[in-house]
Amino acid sequence: MANSFDFEWPWQYQFPPFFTLQPNSDTRAKQLEAWKTLILDFHKLNKIYLLDVTEAQASPLFNNKAINRKLNSEAINLILDELQKQGNVEWLDKQKQRCYVFWRTPEEWSQMIYKWAENNGLTSTVCTLFEIANGDDTINEEFHGLDQGVLKKALAALEKEGRAELILEEEIEGVKFF
Repeated sequence: MANSFDFEWPWQYQFPPFFTLQPNSDTRAKQLEAWKTLILDFHKLNKIYLLDVTEAQASPLFNNKAINRKLNSEAINLILDELQKQGNVEWLDKQKQRCYVFWRTPEEWSQMIYKWAENNGLTSTVCTLFEIANGDDTINEEFHGLDQGVLKKALAALEKEGRAELILEEEIEGVKFF
């Protein structure tokens, strides 16, 4: 995981009003768009796939100690709900405390994985989920290190398209590409 200090924070992050939901609808729309971009970029750089809202409130993402400002939970939930509407967040519980953050949607991941399988002659072959996410053959692929839950969602998208079959048994978790 990259260090959040390596992250290039947008200019708004140093601007105290950025951490308070703005009442003007145009300003708020721009603010929400900036937050959505910030959340996705931060998760992508740090290869973080899960977000716990309670823990996130104390993280550098939502808490800028340099200017003594942090985003409240209401604002965080509003932004995450907006990200859910565009397919970048999937809640894992009814209380909306934990969610997947998709800087790439499962469908986008599925296309990358399938292209890799085609390029490496792996159609009509079974690969384990471990091989795909952590194998030596994927070290240079963007999906190397992909969270198992996100990987399963991506492969389920391929299965839905009829381009793969997921094999989720106790002894083996894998996929057959068509």
